[in-house]
Amino acid sequence: MVPWRATDEGFVSPQVLAWYERFARGRSGAMVVEATGIRDIPSGPLLRIGDDRFIPRLKSLVDTVRQASGGETRLFIQLIDFLSIRRRPARDRYLRDFLSITPAHRKALAADGLPDLAVRAELAKKTDDELFAILSPREVEALRMGYRERITDTHLAHIRDLPRALPDLFAAAARRAEAAGFDGVELHYAHAYTMASFLSASNDRDDGYGGTRADRARLPLEVFARVRAAVGGDFVVGCRYLSEDCLSGGNTVEDAAYFGVAFARAGMDFLSLSRGGKFEDAKQPRVGDAAYPYTGPSGYECMPQFISDERGPFGRNVDAAARIRAAVRAAGFATPVVVTGGIHGFRQAEDILASDKGDIIGLARQTLADPDWFLKVRLGRGADVRICEYTNYCEALDQNHEVVTCKLWDRKGLDEAGIQKSPDGKRRLNAPAWDPSATT
Repeated sequence: MVPWRATDEGFVSPQVLAWYERFARGRSGAMVVEATGIRDIPSGPLLRIGDDRFIPRLKSLVDTVRQASGGETRLFIQLIDFLSIRRRPARDRYLRDFLSITPAHRKALAADGLPDLAVRAELAKKTDDELFAILSPREVEALRMGYRERITDTHLAHIRDLPRALPDLFAAAARRAEAAGFDGVELHYAHAYTMASFLSASNDRDDGYGGTRADRARLPLEVFARVRAAVGGDFVVGCRYLSEDCLSGGNTVEDAAYFGVAFARAGMDFLSLSRGGKFEDAKQPRVGDAAYPYTGPSGYECMPQFISDERGPFGRNVDAAARIRAAVRAAGFATPVVVTGGIHGFRQAEDILASDKGDIIGLARQTLADPDWFLKVRLGRGADVRICEYTNYCEALDQNHEVVTCKLWDRKGLDEAGIQKSPDGKRRLNAPAWDPSATT
């Protein structure tokens, strides 16, 4: 989960340390630090690991978790790459500043010989329907949703060069994670990001990195091989990818099973499964906002709410994960499969393990609701667990790039001495402490 607590330069901040220290006190088996950018480029308050200068503060994060958990919690960091996305522009600004005038526009307007400024003025006179008939589908999307790069935009040199650049970028990031003391890395191959796009059924690159399943898996496997070679044998390297895209024409469970077997055969240490969360079906953002990949139907599958369909929000990813795990086992591999998505209770989690539908349970929103979930369950204090209500209050904060908290605790004890608060002072940034000796 990205809590928007890093500095604007991508460094670990005191707020980041406090965030993970609070979770570590719950003594989970492992924690995966939020999506962390592998490039040394400005990306706002998102953690970065694209240069050696980030190592010292990342090491302080590792040390903080080790101390708070008594050495019980393994710590991984999620490595992510993403392409450029722009905010949705106002119509007049898009036509004036962003649209590149092409021969197709001139032909549609019978405007040969007119300067670009005059062509823009003619386009501005059109109704939306008339304008959309003139613009290309990508231009219409840039106007309605905001411009977004794709891995298939191989006319752009930096996109064409991704297969050459990314293995080294991921490997260098993994070496830094190892130097900082992390136990391993999780390669982010899921949702709306670069590596997921290479795996996607919509990837039709013609350079050997798109088309068939094998070619779509080629770069993710090359990235893993480069990472594995760059770090020690005891350093864990796994990935997070999608059990289903949850899109018409997107990857299915069968695709995901193929990829799971390929990843296991390559030697990945774990496979962590998510679902959905794609740009292709995201809702139109407001002018001035960027598209957010968890707002459409596929996003709902990733972050289901308590207001749901007949399946409900709980464990929607379990059956797909079980099928992928079965395919990996049938191929002769014992690679652990991490099941996530709407898991919140001990019995629910234990039943998944007992029925061989998964090997490790991942809990994100439930852990945000109660960082002490793991400790309470181990102590037989299940009645004391603060249960997630799946309102997606936290997700709405993330969408607006505000510091993420939970509605179940962020207004409690605001007068408590020494606590960190949101910039407006109205929310505490970390859950109140739990005293195991207290009774409810």
